[in-house]
Amino acid sequence: MAAPLPLPALHATHAGIWIAEGGRVREVQRGEAIGQLASTPHVLLNAPLVGQRLGYADVSGLDLLELFAFIHPARFAVPTVPGMARALDLAPPTAERDAAPVLLDIAAALLDRLGEEQWSEREGAWTANVSLHRLGWSWAPFVAQWLAKPERGERMLFSRLEPWEEQSDRPPPRTVSIPQADAEAKLTELTGREAEPRLGQRAMAREIAGIFAPRPALGAPNLLLAEAGTGIGKTLAYLAPSALWAERAGGTVWVSTFTKALQRQLDAEGRRLFPDQEECRRRIVIRKGRENYLCLLNLEDAMQGAFSGRAAVLAQLVGRWAAYSRDGDMVGGDLPGWLPSLFRRAGATALTDQRGECVYAGCPHYRKCFIERAERAGRDADLVIANHALVMVGAARGRPDAPTRIIFDEGHHLFDSADSTFAAALTGREAIELRRWIVGPEGKSRGRRRGLSARLMDVASYDEQGGAALESAIDAARALPSEGWLTRLAEGDPFGPMERLLAEVRGTVYARAKAQEAGYGLETELAEPDGSLVSAAAGALEALEALAKPLAALVRRLEAILEDAPDWLDSQARARVDGAIHGLGWRRDTLAAWMAMLGRIGAAADPDFVDWLAIDRAEGREYDVGLHRRWLDPTRPLAKVVLEPAHGVLVTSATLRGAEGWPSAEQRVGALHLASSARHFEADSPFDYAAHAEVLIVTDVGRNDMAALAGAYARLIEAAQGGTLGLFTAIQRLRAVHARIADRLARAGLPLLAQHVDPIDTGTLVDIFRDDPHASLLGTDALRDGVDVPGDSLRLVVMERVPWPRPTVLHAARKLAGGGSSYDDRMVRARLAQAFGRLIRRQGDRGLFVILSSALPSRLLNAFPDGVVISRVPLDIAVARVRERLAGGILVDAPATAGECE
Repeated sequence: MAAPLPLPALHATHAGIWIAEGGRVREVQRGEAIGQLASTPHVLLNAPLVGQRLGYADVSGLDLLELFAFIHPARFAVPTVPGMARALDLAPPTAERDAAPVLLDIAAALLDRLGEEQWSEREGAWTANVSLHRLGWSWAPFVAQWLAKPERGERMLFSRLEPWEEQSDRPPPRTVSIPQADAEAKLTELTGREAEPRLGQRAMAREIAGIFAPRPALGAPNLLLAEAGTGIGKTLAYLAPSALWAERAGGTVWVSTFTKALQRQLDAEGRRLFPDQEECRRRIVIRKGRENYLCLLNLEDAMQGAFSGRAAVLAQLVGRWAAYSRDGDMVGGDLPGWLPSLFRRAGATALTDQRGECVYAGCPHYRKCFIERAERAGRDADLVIANHALVMVGAARGRPDAPTRIIFDEGHHLFDSADSTFAAALTGREAIELRRWIVGPEGKSRGRRRGLSARLMDVASYDEQGGAALESAIDAARALPSEGWLTRLAEGDPFGPMERLLAEVRGTVYARAKAQEAGYGLETELAEPDGSLVSAAAGALEALEALAKPLAALVRRLEAILEDAPDWLDSQARARVDGAIHGLGWRRDTLAAWMAMLGRIGAAADPDFVDWLAIDRAEGREYDVGLHRRWLDPTRPLAKVVLEPAHGVLVTSATLRGAEGWPSAEQRVGALHLASSARHFEADSPFDYAAHAEVLIVTDVGRNDMAALAGAYARLIEAAQGGTLGLFTAIQRLRAVHARIADRLARAGLPLLAQHVDPIDTGTLVDIFRDDPHASLLGTDALRDGVDVPGDSLRLVVMERVPWPRPTVLHAARKLAGGGSSYDDRMVRARLAQAFGRLIRRQGDRGLFVILSSALPSRLLNAFPDGVVISRVPLDIAVARVRERLAGGILVDAPATAGECE
């Protein structure tokens, strides 16, 4: 190994700060550490996190995570000192004090890789480092010492990427059925004949085979609702018949999930179906929304000077990753989730297609585009792994490759996904994005000339009708909000009809809404609007109609040009026209939804929808204003647009029925809106929850006593020696608890991670939590059912209060329509069941579930599995029970104590 760098290393945690220099380690105070960093470059790990620990935002140094991302792009390592050490086959430190010198060992090991002949990511490194040196990257001089200039010039990134190949359309799938015995035999093949048989898994595979039978009538899919308890093995139960049908019918089965964690799990399980890596990649494809993928045109701009400062460094590191990435997925793919957070996400979102500005075939990198590659690969795949939103959007837009055989895993989220997908929002931020897409960059704003005029210069120059429609659309779009609109609203000086509408919305909200909990915005239902709001809505409606008409004319003209191509329409012009038609389609749908909302103001209410006005705020600061519309029952469009056109659909989850039974499940997934009836399947979890889990309801922690709440968390985590997932219903309380107890726990050797506090993405926080059995993690809703941490790393779940739904306008309307308090009860039971489900994920898992609220009604306790001991106890007894049963970090059996609930 190379000699350690002749630089000091700094390691900072809640437990203390240590500097390693000259072969010795010393503990320092914050002031000295900040002074040292300002005068001398230090080796450190995760500069934003170190800065947070020091209370000093602008920490700079030689960040080992950046060096790792340069040397090993598209590889993941847990971004902690032990995690990085293990990734490089080094001995991890046994104490926080020992971590500082290990940082120097990690740096030496990484730099050593630059000289190894077997280093597989060498190509492009020298050229990238030259660019990074010009940008002032702190590691560049050290990398240059170890990285020899290649004898031949290195290929540019964009020439190294393989182009995708256009293929003929896949024929429609053949009409076949899958016999139940065949499905079970395929499952046996996947699990191995020597594996212990799971009767529930086999029964489920047999039942699922029925969804692949020919559907009996148009609009009558073969629909199966299946509740499969944790541990059944439902993933392989549905993959077995799905793979059989795809092979025999020559069709594609879409497997839709809600969380990225399950997508990764499905991708891993796919290797059982196709052990050969290349075949697996060809026959199983992960699909996500366009905003998840790296845009090569954005990257090219960023690498050629559109980015500056730290954002430019990120662009170069992303460029390194792009050459080695499996699929270009920047969100949950093989780009380490911690990399963008090192740059405070500066520039990360600008590297994806966030604004829908893609020019499609008009892009010079179109043939190498990650998005297009994934879409085409999905057309020929046996299995496409996607998410609920992508499946619904594809169906809603009438895409020709919309799925007809669908597996909805995590099906308890279908209602919420449909609620978001089929929603409409006319807000300032949405309107200004539409203006930018049509008009292009204005004033001092920078851009890539992506306005419609720049894209369709051929139409404007050679086609009189198209040019006139284009100019009219651009003129009409200038009535939409522009830069500085929020300031003008606050100052009472709106410009144009749309800003006048937003000003009236803002005034109405402030006049009617009551102040809500900090961190949330303000809202009020759209009822009995006053005359000024009705008048402003009428003016805004006229402005939108004035925009919709030329856009419709432009689309018609563009379609005519493609149909009867003039001489001037070369391949590049055709590509731009085709891309414009594609982008205009869904923007016209957006305009139609906005106009429908405005037409509602002052008219009779539509009973199918809930409309309200809102001011969105963060930390008390306004960032958006507008009107919102949601379906009262979003499963109606879900059934019409997604389920009815399908031939076979499985909806499955461990908590699909809940305590209310199948009628509630059918209502939540839209089955009640179909002409045909759904079949049902249920298989209880094989886990012995009664023996391996316990629920404690703490009775003496005050609802609004923050000191008591923080003390309870600290004592419970100390009793469990870490391994705790803490769930909060409000970010404010999470932050307050973390601030009070993080130092205390760290000094006891119990690291505390926190969503919305630590400058690390949620997925990486979970990875760190999983990697350290003494760590604990605090989070909110995203962690309630998006965490899969089996084993001792998660042995205690603590909820700070009953997870009642927030009393919004939308919730109030649905509660009224859904049965009043029973509607709230259903939601709380589901949330409790999902939170409890984090505790036991695999055979052998054990743990306790604690809720710090005596206000949990007994009628909700059937959210927990039958037989689990549920006790109402004071905090002292709860702490003693946790210490007793989690002695040494492993749950031991103990007799139930007094206070059990009946």
